[in-house]
Amino acid sequence: MASFDTDFPADCFEFCPNEQYQDIFVCGTYKLLDQASTSTSENDPNTNLEGASAPQKRIGRCLAFRLAPNTSDGISFEKIHAFNLPAVLDMKWKWCPGSLDAPPTLAIADSEGSITVHEWRESVFAQTDAVRCAPRDTLVLSIDWSNRRAEGPASLVASLSDGRLCILRPTEAGKLAVTDTWHAHDYEPWVAAWNYWDTNIIYSGGDDLKLKAWDVRQGFDSPVFVNKRFDAGVTSIQTHPHVEHLLAVGSYNNTVKLFDTRKLSAPITEVDVGGGAWRVKWHPSKARTHDLLVASMHDGFKVVRFAPTTPDATATAPWGNFLGPAAIISRKDNHESMAYGADWAHGAPRADGTTVVGGCSFYDHKMSVWAA
Repeated sequence: MASFDTDFPADCFEFCPNEQYQDIFVCGTYKLLDQASTSTSENDPNTNLEGASAPQKRIGRCLAFRLAPNTSDGISFEKIHAFNLPAVLDMKWKWCPGSLDAPPTLAIADSEGSITVHEWRESVFAQTDAVRCAPRDTLVLSIDWSNRRAEGPASLVASLSDGRLCILRPTEAGKLAVTDTWHAHDYEPWVAAWNYWDTNIIYSGGDDLKLKAWDVRQGFDSPVFVNKRFDAGVTSIQTHPHVEHLLAVGSYNNTVKLFDTRKLSAPITEVDVGGGAWRVKWHPSKARTHDLLVASMHDGFKVVRFAPTTPDATATAPWGNFLGPAAIISRKDNHESMAYGADWAHGAPRADGTTVVGGCSFYDHKMSVWAA
C-alpha cells in the first residue's frame, strides 16, 4: 500500500473511467479556515467596513495522480497536478462509454454553491465550465452524472446544503445550465444519484432520515416514493451498474441496505459495515458483480461481498444472487480519521485477480492506494 499526505483534510476520491486514462485518479480536500486567519488585514475583502469578523471560509484543492505500471513489489503512484478552489465536497468523472476521443471530464462540487467542470489535457486540468447552483453560503454536497449506462448527452444532479436538489443539463453550446431546482429534504440531503438504468428517476437521501425517489417527468412538487424507515441519516446511494433494479443505500447507522428499485419500502438484504457508510461503490467489472466498496467513516474501508443463496438464485429475481450472507472480504484500517472518499480503479484486474482501490480520510489528511 502507498500513502500520501494531502495537507488539507481529504474527503473524496475518484478513479478516471476513460479507457485511455484509467491510471489517473483525483483526491479532493476541504479546509475550514478560522475567522482570525481570514480577516487579519484591512486589505482582506472578507473584512467589512465596521471591522466585524468575516464569515467562515472554506478552501480546497484538487490533487491529480498517476498510477505506476503494475509491479510485483506493490503499488506506487506520482502526483502530477494540483489546483486550488473552494473546499471540495464531491467530484465525479463524466462517463464516456466506448469513446476514445473525448477528453476525460471531471465535475467538482464546491463549498460556495458552484459546480466547475474541468477537462484533462496533457496531464493538467483546464476549466471549461462553471455553474452557480446556489448562493455562496450554500454547499454543493454531492453530484452524479446520468450517463453511466445511458446513451446521449450527460446531465448532472446535485444536492445542496439548504435542502434542495437541482438538475444541470447540457445546452446547445455544450455548457451546463441549471434547469430544475426544488426543495427535497428538511435537513441536509447528503446524496443525490441517478438510476443508471432509467434516467427519468433520481434518488436522494438526507439527515431527515428519508430515502426519496423523484420522477423528472412528473415534476418535483412531491417525490414518487418516500422510505421513512431509517433510524439515521441517509448518506450514500448507488444503482448497480450491471444488475438492473438493485440499489445500495448507506446511512450513519453502520448499515448498507440493498433495495429492489421497484419496491423501496423494505430492503431485500442489509449488512452491518461497522461504521457510517459515507460512500458505497459497486465494483465496475461484471466479473465482481457481488463486491461493494464502502468508506465506513470511523471504521475504515471495507469490501463487502454478497453471496448467492442457491446456485440458481437468479431465477427468483435479477438480484436473487445477492440474498445470501454478506461477508467483509477485505478491509483497511491504517487511517486514523474519518474514512470519506473511496473508489475502484477501472480496467483489467491485477495479475493476482485483485483490483487497485483508493481511499482518503479527513482529519489525518491521508490518501492511500492498495489492492483488494
